[in-house]
Amino acid sequence: MENAIDAGATDIRLFIKDAGRELIQVVDNGKGMSPMDARMSFERHATSKIRQIDDLFSIRTMGFRGEALASVAAVARIELKTRTSEDEAGTLLVIEGSEVKVQEPVACNTGTVISVKDLFYNVPARRKFLKSNTVEYKHIVEEFSRVAMAYPHISFSLHHNNAAQFQLPSGNLKTRIVDLLGSRVEKQLIPLQQETELLNITGFIGKPEAATRTRGNQYIFINNRFIRNAYLNHAIVSAYEGLIDKTAFPLYVLCFDIDPQRVDVNVHPTKQEVKFDDDHILYAYLQSAVKQVLAKNNVVPPIDFTLDENIQQLDAIRLPQSPEQQMKAGSGYLQQSFREKGKAFFIEKTDDFKQWQTQRSTFFPEMPEMPSAQQGTPSSVPESAPALSFGEESHTQQPVIQWREYLIGTVKSGLLLVHHRRAMERILYERFVQRIAAEQPLSQKVLFPSTFQVVPQDAALFEELLPELQQTGFDIQSLGQYTFAINGVPPDLAAGDEQAVLEEILEDLKHESKLQKDKYREAVLRTAVRRIPKPSVYHHEAAQALIDELFACAHPEHTPSGKLVFTIFPKEKMDSFF
Repeated sequence: MENAIDAGATDIRLFIKDAGRELIQVVDNGKGMSPMDARMSFERHATSKIRQIDDLFSIRTMGFRGEALASVAAVARIELKTRTSEDEAGTLLVIEGSEVKVQEPVACNTGTVISVKDLFYNVPARRKFLKSNTVEYKHIVEEFSRVAMAYPHISFSLHHNNAAQFQLPSGNLKTRIVDLLGSRVEKQLIPLQQETELLNITGFIGKPEAATRTRGNQYIFINNRFIRNAYLNHAIVSAYEGLIDKTAFPLYVLCFDIDPQRVDVNVHPTKQEVKFDDDHILYAYLQSAVKQVLAKNNVVPPIDFTLDENIQQLDAIRLPQSPEQQMKAGSGYLQQSFREKGKAFFIEKTDDFKQWQTQRSTFFPEMPEMPSAQQGTPSSVPESAPALSFGEESHTQQPVIQWREYLIGTVKSGLLLVHHRRAMERILYERFVQRIAAEQPLSQKVLFPSTFQVVPQDAALFEELLPELQQTGFDIQSLGQYTFAINGVPPDLAAGDEQAVLEEILEDLKHESKLQKDKYREAVLRTAVRRIPKPSVYHHEAAQALIDELFACAHPEHTPSGKLVFTIFPKEKMDSFF
């Protein structure tokens, strides 16, 4: 595809079969090649894009390295048809295992058609280590999207197994972003344009609400070449600080136009990693540009220090305070309470306070009584929950109490400390497993179904996940165009958290190495239980019931991801502290 761009093509079509194993075909309407260039293109280290030594320091072409086409020809069957506008007939080349089988004239259109068939047919060990069709197709869509995003003025199409997946007409960058990432992002795009003496930055960034918990909507192009750069990504994310969650990823498509002499594109074989002569300045420019655009579009809410006009007209603000008013305010109860040392922390036990205290003890018997002014100074207020007694005669479990994110109780051997949230993760995980084993998944219908849209490269993976999500209680329906309707969720999931759960599941699965299809369910369950609602304060009975349910689990010691759930401090160790 990149060679087709270098050839001046305005229409590029990509055909895939069996996720590239059977066929990878690129058809373009570029200027084509002469018979000599067509034959020489498969020789190692051959290139038609470097004419003199100075060209190495001003590279603006795309294309492969010189040995890449030769390497592809060594492990596949290749058929090449090409013709220039000056030639009456084109050239046909058939190569198998680096051996030229056919070279002859052929009738064809201007441009080039290159077909790679039976990939790794002669290297079965390498073919064996290809990943699943879903993963391999995902990589193809990622590369296709990156090239198509960088050249919105060129029309692209992608067909997989004779089915059209993308039809991208030529247009501008915004329409190309919408075509690739979905219509939902159209109203969330903010244009960015910054011109400096070092470089020009153009493109779009997303509003904070466009941020997702899955990667895939982040594109940086240097002279129309897609790159990965954690340093520049950090500059963009830091500009969103305070606007998005720390685990979320903002949307951005940014194009850098920079002098080729200031960037080295040949530090990595894939050319996706580059080296700048001064990346610190680039970082500062980028961060400043993103912050400026966010502020200009009122994404960062301004702080208004002015008072409302109606408030400004009140006598208390407009007129000076008279001596009589000063004496009246100074002799009041509130002023006297703050003047006396230690009085500001307490509430006087008036009749209203006593009535409130009665209601409090009726509805909230577990709440400690609020101290009053007669009960002493702030230093007498306990700073922690009441401690459990460890009488030598007591061998039964005491009532469980909650302290911050921990549950504390006693057992015969000492003090039991349970991480509340992790205990909930283990309990919910085993509930899910039991429901799946009994083939009785529970799903709670949502009042207003929401839509969930994935980036194109994740669509195939998400389709494969649907049966496993159905088993865990999700009711999801495909609407086409990489959009899904969420009609039901597991009953243990917090309301409104379903999209965040699905995004996190996708993100985790994308970065699992050698994840087999039969492991999808376990990965889905591990991620789902991590997104449970934050535990609330428990009554003693509810906390005790949670402890009982935890120890009824098959593996109460650890969470599904392997983190420790509880620990026991032996009484002997406790005694040694004193």
